[in-house]
Amino acid sequence: MFKKILAVSAMLFAFASFAAVDANKGTEAELDGLKGVGPAMSKRILDARKQGEFKDWPDLMQRVKGVKEKTAEKLSAEGLTVNGQSFGGAAAAAPKESKPSKAAKP
Repeated sequence: MFKKILAVSAMLFAFASFAAVDANKGTEAELDGLKGVGPAMSKRILDARKQGEFKDWPDLMQRVKGVKEKTAEKLSAEGLTVNGQSFGGAAAAAPKESKPSKAAKP
């Protein structure tokens, strides 16, 4: 019986350690628990969140000092999400503007 309780406890701990933390909902302790997020960064995230929830990763990167594309990739790999979304890289950070086609000229 003790072995079963120990096994279930170990599985719950493993599941909890891989759970994603949303930047809009995570507590200071949950944010600190992510590798790459220390007390200073979690405070910056929480302070920026007081102005309003993050819309997406580019919004978080703009409002939280020290979070750029490379850091966002690492944090996303560790389980940080924004509105449930993982970081999508450069394409998500800077949408491309469409150029008018040459055929459209009179």
